[in-house]
Amino acid sequence: MSKPPPRHWVLGSRPLPALDLPLAQASALLSHLGQGARDAVAEDLLRLVGAHAPLAQCTVFAFEPGRKPVVVAVGDRSRTQELPHIAEAYVSRFYRLDGLAAVMQAEWAAAQKAGAEAPRILLHRQTGADIAHADYRQTCYELPQVAERLAVLALYEGRRWMSVHLYRGTEHGPFDDAALAVVEAFAPLIVQAVRLHHTGLAVHQDLRGLLLARAVRRWPALTQRDSDVVMALMDGLDTAALAGRLGLTPASAQTYCQRVYRKLGVAGQRELVAALLESAG
Repeated sequence: MSKPPPRHWVLGSRPLPALDLPLAQASALLSHLGQGARDAVAEDLLRLVGAHAPLAQCTVFAFEPGRKPVVVAVGDRSRTQELPHIAEAYVSRFYRLDGLAAVMQAEWAAAQKAGAEAPRILLHRQTGADIAHADYRQTCYELPQVAERLAVLALYEGRRWMSVHLYRGTEHGPFDDAALAVVEAFAPLIVQAVRLHHTGLAVHQDLRGLLLARAVRRWPALTQRDSDVVMALMDGLDTAALAGRLGLTPASAQTYCQRVYRKLGVAGQRELVAALLESAG
């Protein structure tokens, strides 16, 4: 009788396969690190790793002790448009029920000792059958038709776990040995990429928050909805993406954009960014 596979293990416990890395996809990933389009990195990881092993979804989370996890990015490959809501349900209601919580607690001291240059990279696998909580199982596994999740995680700055969750659909089946080997081979790249992405997003968030605060002081007629539009435009979103973020129709999004442009006395998105930078000066 064969021994069941471990539910979690440390990277490096077995040899890694050699893989061809598509330069175009790797370059796309690097170009998106730390940029305003946060979900692009999860989509890039889906394409990069998924070229070697079938995957359905990818989510990236940041965990800090004593705090609710943060959704860093989500990526979906023709599954359901509900993934952002599923990720939010996970960080709001279910993360304490995840087997990953016990792994992070057990590995905390060893991960801190490893440091940032050669992080202790962990992998944890979980199926719906591993989850006793019916609502958690239904929301995160049965609704999106997930067969198994494989998490790749490492400690960042000695205090924050960055975890990339890769999901196999029911049409793919659970991770087999070949797919596990592929993820293990990519794991060092995955860990370093999400660390850089999270750091870049934090800097970007601080900068745009500063610019927006100064803009509100310069243009006090801006409403809260105007501020939301300005933030989306600073993130480089087009009208369709802005409408999706703010829950508007494309026509309403266009109307809000034109209203903001009029209030700031600019002709479009590029002039808006230039005006905000001028206000910072």
